[in-house]
Amino acid sequence: MIGSLKGQVTHREVKRDGGAIIIVEVNGVGYELMVGARHFRLLPSSDATVELSVHTHMREGSIALYGFADRDERSFFELLLSAHGVGPTLALSILGAMSPDELIQAFSSGDVKSLTSLPGVGLKTAQRLVLELAERLDSLSFTAPSGGSSEASGSVRSEVSEALHVLGYGSEEIRLALSEIGTLSSTDELLRAALAQLAPYR
Repeated sequence: MIGSLKGQVTHREVKRDGGAIIIVEVNGVGYELMVGARHFRLLPSSDATVELSVHTHMREGSIALYGFADRDERSFFELLLSAHGVGPTLALSILGAMSPDELIQAFSSGDVKSLTSLPGVGLKTAQRLVLELAERLDSLSFTAPSGGSSEASGSVRSEVSEALHVLGYGSEEIRLALSEIGTLSSTDELLRAALAQLAPYR
């Protein structure tokens, strides 16, 4: 089992299905890892040194490695895998669109609407995720954000999301941009920050 890797990024690639892979060379050995879209955009360019927490997934005689920014993110990936019908591709896609804090809030509050906005998550899957995972958060020491600030943040993000849609940005672009920005109470501040994130891709 590989739990972590520290080495040089020698290759970065976005796959046709929206997933992303990197190759990290450690002592002359190149390890190929799948990473989430949100994490991929935050990774340094090739030839930089990175340290990743790694989930080793074994299935039907094959081994796949999944890389994460830290152990908490990896633990959340493994939590998603414990839900019925959720495989590594869907779990990584979910984490690529929403941060662990946002997912914790959605599970804890039963926010099925937010979950169905995620790629590959329909109504039945969202309901199952809430039903199966909400009670498991405590056992893994995940703590839901406090209600008041989360509700305010959610309202601001909703307003900014609608504004960006009007400006012509797609749902996936908006989700990725907002997932990389911390909590901001002002709609104007969040909109400016989101536009700064989106600008290089237009």
